Amino acid sequence: MRLAITPSDAVPPPSLRRSWGLGLAVAATVWLSACAGLVPQRSGEAPAVDVPADWTSSRDGIEGRAATRDWWRAFNDPQLSALVELALRANTDVHTAIANLRQARALVTVSHATLLPQLDASGSAQRSKSGGLPAGSLFRAGFDASWEPDLFGANRAGVDAAQADVLTRAASLGDVQVTVAAEVATQYLTWRGTGVRLDVARENLKLLEETLQIARWRTQAGLGTSLEVEQARAEVERTRAQIPLLETTLAQAAHGIAVLTARAPGRLPELAITGEAPVAPVGIALTIPADTLRQRPDVRGAESQVRAAASRATQADAQRYPSFTLSGNIGLSALTLGALGASGSGAAALLAGVSIPLFNGGALKAQVDARDAALAGAGSVYQGTVLAALKDVEDALVGLKSAQERRDMLQGAAEAADNASLIARQRYGSGLIDFQTVLDTQRTQLSAQDSLAAARTDVATAQVRLVKALGGGWIPEEPALQAAHQP
Repeated sequence: MRLAITPSDAVPPPSLRRSWGLGLAVAATVWLSACAGLVPQRSGEAPAVDVPADWTSSRDGIEGRAATRDWWRAFNDPQLSALVELALRANTDVHTAIANLRQARALVTVSHATLLPQLDASGSAQRSKSGGLPAGSLFRAGFDASWEPDLFGANRAGVDAAQADVLTRAASLGDVQVTVAAEVATQYLTWRGTGVRLDVARENLKLLEETLQIARWRTQAGLGTSLEVEQARAEVERTRAQIPLLETTLAQAAHGIAVLTARAPGRLPELAITGEAPVAPVGIALTIPADTLRQRPDVRGAESQVRAAASRATQADAQRYPSFTLSGNIGLSALTLGALGASGSGAAALLAGVSIPLFNGGALKAQVDARDAALAGAGSVYQGTVLAALKDVEDALVGLKSAQERRDMLQGAAEAADNASLIARQRYGSGLIDFQTVLDTQRTQLSAQDSLAAARTDVATAQVRLVKALGGGWIPEEPALQAAHQP
């Protein structure tokens, strides 16, 4: 229940009524101002998290280029750059995040309007005739004004919460941009790497078919057996069976790129596989953990959510206190339009009111408790987001270092397997070794080449994961955002 207090409707002279109204307004203002300090202000600071001074994982080779807005250009691949930039313009998730940001900015203006006086105007014209009397006209015009002084800061806290929501939405947009750019790059690198693996499988299939033909010739010449022919044929068919799987992976990666660029699968312009998956030729600048957290959009968004929750808790608390309103109106009426505003054609009134919550079943207190709980939850979310961000970077560092080491080892293994396969084919043609040795060396050669192609792709995708973990792919612009959402 809210108790409304208004000036008396008794019949004192108009001048005395105006004095009462003004006196009540002044008295209420002084009294409520004295009570304004009773509303506790929640801190919008995010809770502290124990952030290490440096990364625990090795930083060997991880230095040079910063995780900038256009990190994908470091791969020196025009196709990759074009696809990422197309996705950042056309992706449906990006468009959704932009719309949410626009909505949040509009709601700031809505919130800010509660701090300002409201003014409405009205007008009417009436033409009537009664019995034998001549027709008459009546014109009316009026102005109504109202204002609720924000003595306890409820409306100001609402504006602060709306402004924090803008920063949260801006960070959400950045998070989407980071994710979309990384996902497009990953799909593209997978597509390129699978294309190389497909070429490797096809080249090895030709080599095995040649080996099968040699086995048939040797059998016809009485130098081999049908067992050797069947063994060679089995190896040919086993290698041929791998090609459809690689073709499927290739098509699925292309479909993923198409959807990320807001196109239907199969509608993507033809791309060219011009070699191995590109690898960034320079390292990635690894800043200290604290700087990385400032770059991550999800961490910034979680921090803004804490500010918004604190403001809404303060707003809920302020709504438990009295509210004070000032309103006035001017009404004009005349028989002719030109007479409106003439002396004696209008009346004016001023009204001051105080509304005090007395009983509401504990709803207002429960609302405060709910907002305080939401503030505590936002703080926990922030802490969890920070810890997850640190884990992402540590995992990406370990993954990149491991991928680089594995690629280097497989490079040597592939070279040795190629040499062994060549020597085995020559020695088998001279009758110095059995056919099983040839098959074993060729099988090892195919496996080593395929693993090396996959490892090279893994290094490139590990670079993308590290850049994403570092928050590359967007640029925080707080000054611009602040200016954009200020009414």
